[in-house]
Amino acid sequence: MSTKPHVGIIGAGLSGLRCADILLQNGARVTILEARDRIGGRVHQEEVGGHLVDLGPNWIHGTGTNPILSIANATRTVTHDPEGRNIAVSRDGHLLGDDAVTKASEFMWATIEQAFEYSSQHGNIIPPERSLFDFFQEKLEQSDFSEEERQLCLDSCKLWGAYVGDPIERQSLKFFCLEECIDGDNYFVASTYKRILEYISRVALSQADIRFKQAVVSIDSLLRDNGRSRHQITVATATGERFAFDQVVVTCPMGWLKRNTHAFSPALPNRLLEAVQSISYGRLEKVYITFPRAFWHTDSNPNTDDQHGSTSAKNPVFAQFLEPCYADHPDGLEWNQECLSLSVLPSPCNQPTLLFYTYGPCSTHIVEQIASLDPKSTEYRQILVDFFEPFYSRLPGYDASLPDCIPTAILATRWQKDPYAGNGSYCNFQIGLAQADKDIEVLRSGAGVGTERGLWFAGEHTAPFEALGTTTGAYLSGERAAVQVCGSLGLCSAGVSGDSVLDQ
Repeated sequence: MSTKPHVGIIGAGLSGLRCADILLQNGARVTILEARDRIGGRVHQEEVGGHLVDLGPNWIHGTGTNPILSIANATRTVTHDPEGRNIAVSRDGHLLGDDAVTKASEFMWATIEQAFEYSSQHGNIIPPERSLFDFFQEKLEQSDFSEEERQLCLDSCKLWGAYVGDPIERQSLKFFCLEECIDGDNYFVASTYKRILEYISRVALSQADIRFKQAVVSIDSLLRDNGRSRHQITVATATGERFAFDQVVVTCPMGWLKRNTHAFSPALPNRLLEAVQSISYGRLEKVYITFPRAFWHTDSNPNTDDQHGSTSAKNPVFAQFLEPCYADHPDGLEWNQECLSLSVLPSPCNQPTLLFYTYGPCSTHIVEQIASLDPKSTEYRQILVDFFEPFYSRLPGYDASLPDCIPTAILATRWQKDPYAGNGSYCNFQIGLAQADKDIEVLRSGAGVGTERGLWFAGEHTAPFEALGTTTGAYLSGERAAVQVCGSLGLCSAGVSGDSVLDQ
């Protein structure tokens, strides 16, 4: 009786775990090499002020046919569509009126929809250097807004950078269509991704051989021939161990691939290398700031007014801080901030915490300031408080003399200093790209190394176009890679979510 084919998976994130699940269901032997001492990759939680929070993804993007949402429902994971009042703070630090905020928000979302449509329909003729920022400017020039309204709208639009992880001046309009998600609403995962990760990992944890603390340093894959079909790929790790596999699925983040193309021997084909180097990698980071009570909410603060003279701004869901002149920052860098109030989440997930999303050069600045510090240290806390106090102090209900307005806990992500996360967040598509869609397809297909060398790629950067950069995309890419491996090994491919995974 022939032995089971042995498949190696590099990375125990969502894509690697789902890939292992499908392969194990169809008769393969699976070994997962994971650089960390845990599963999940960028899906990870820590406690802040006694509350569990996600350091990686917070959202499920799209409520259409979405396996991650189905898993959330099956595991009774609490999700929430955070609708409600949004507020914005002007350049000089004052709360803007509701009408102005609504007008700017409506313009931004309408223009985003137009940009998706324009990119989808005219991508073949859009110059590679044209940005999403250019598109916003053109639409504003065509509007009948006053100069003040145009400036406010443009300031608001710049916060789209938090969605892609870099300033919109760098976002390609030509390939902006690749940023569009599955149809439907976006849900915040209020109870964290913990149960979702447990569900996705259950088969791999019970049936796969998972080797932790095994950072991969080289992948040697010989060209296949009909006379030799087993153990042709050798993977070496930083511990000095070597593993032999029939096929290998690489689920490392795009940022890791970009920095480690030298790990592949023979070298990856030129077209595959071109795809890896072309696709960009975002710089989204998060900062959680917890207070004794949510002073910005009426339910938490008995006062009927505040130092800003506004009662209409009570109970905000999102708060935007537009081009803040009141916050010290290096010249020439965008310093816009946006935060989500976690006190609006359904009980028992609600907490007196502000979640700030930072991106691009600003997030890099923050990470550089705290990179070497212990999160429990006084210096770490003081750096972050000094940075964010100019922002949260402009929320309604703030009074520096009140204990409720002094943070009790604070935690910032540092993905840009994490080599196993690829020193960043997730893929994006910046100006200058000429064929980003083809680059993604090349990575999916394993062009020149899949069938030829038994080497395949998975991860959010190889997802279906409507799920790139999301947990759903990572999950589906793991399925797709497993189907490719099964086909190459002559195995069945039972257990996939649906036929769509085969038609990416």
